[in-house]
Amino acid sequence: MSQPNCPQCQCEYVYADQQLLICPECAYQWNPHHTDDDESIIVKDANGTLLNDGDKVTIAKDLKIKGSSQVIKIGTKAIVRRVLEKKDHELDCKVNGIGEMMVTAKFVKKA
Repeated sequence: MSQPNCPQCQCEYVYADQQLLICPECAYQWNPHHTDDDESIIVKDANGTLLNDGDKVTIAKDLKIKGSSQVIKIGTKAIVRRVLEKKDHELDCKVNGIGEMMVTAKFVKKA
């Protein structure tokens, strides 16, 4: 029975030990029957609280809207529609009184 290559280093000399597969070159261990659901995106707000899709947040700092003269004031409520992997604007939000926009997670607090 052939084993899959190591996901870390692509070594082909992987061996089984109980339920785990082990790579002899990089010592990486993994369960081939385990799904990758735990590798979700981790995004934290200004207080370090994890944010998920559907969370209600409040704006923690006055934010200027790029390309507009509008400002989002402190305390404005928003709903996180999606959490993304982007480095600069991780949250796709619906901001009350403004509409849909991308917001950086460090400028919001979970409500």
